[in-house]
Amino acid sequence: MGSGVQWLDCGLLALLGLLIGSFLNVVIHRLPKMMERQWAAECAEMSGTEPAPEQAPFNLMVPRSRCPHCGHLIAWYENIPVVSYVALRGRCSDCKKSITLRYPLVELVTGALFGFCAWQWGLTATGLAWCAFSAALVALALIDWDTTLLPDDITLPLLWLGLVASALQWTPVPLSTSLWGAVAGYLSLWSVYWLFKLVTGKEGMGYGDFKLFAALGAWFGWPVLIPMILMASIIGAIVGIAMKFTTGLREGGYVPFGPFLAGAGFAALLLGPDTLRQMVNL
Repeated sequence: MGSGVQWLDCGLLALLGLLIGSFLNVVIHRLPKMMERQWAAECAEMSGTEPAPEQAPFNLMVPRSRCPHCGHLIAWYENIPVVSYVALRGRCSDCKKSITLRYPLVELVTGALFGFCAWQWGLTATGLAWCAFSAALVALALIDWDTTLLPDDITLPLLWLGLVASALQWTPVPLSTSLWGAVAGYLSLWSVYWLFKLVTGKEGMGYGDFKLFAALGAWFGWPVLIPMILMASIIGAIVGIAMKFTTGLREGGYVPFGPFLAGAGFAALLLGPDTLRQMVNL
């Protein structure tokens, strides 16, 4: 049984996780669109073509969230994590169209992960660091699943935070192990990418996967990389085969790898690196 302080820490961080999860829904939806706008502007500038007409500001803060069906502006009381979804019975208050279940699920999962971090490490720098790790992985997994993009705006800060957390002893991974984990994580998938491309002439994964695996290496150290890549590859293959037989594959017949790398990261967080290594007899 946990102490009263431990339960209080769990409750506070779980509540924070629900709020962060609500914000992650915005990040997952808007960040890829923000990247597309930036790429379009850069392409127009490099090609010397007429820039597109100036568009209304679009970032993580503006415009206000709207119903995707009718454009109804979502009031603050309609945006309370989980509670509003239940109160609205999963429908827009104006047009009564269904609201995707993903929104409350992201909030609940993020809240549960934050609560777990509080249970393990309390309201400490270590606990907050692992909360940040969890939030980043949730966002990356769903962005990659939706768009096959792993934004540098998330992968690179996650990588650097892992190294900083190691240097400040917020994680039990020594800095040298963290550093070589980042190096090995990046170079291993980079090598697989180029070998596959030389043999087949095709690209088997994107550079975002290298950066995400490097970040996982920074957080857990190089000894855990092999169990994580094995877990991600096996589960990814099973899901890919299942989607192929159910015609669930997207155009091009591929499944993004990032969500499975993120899943392996969550497994290492929840089960512990040693348990993950024992599961694959390493």
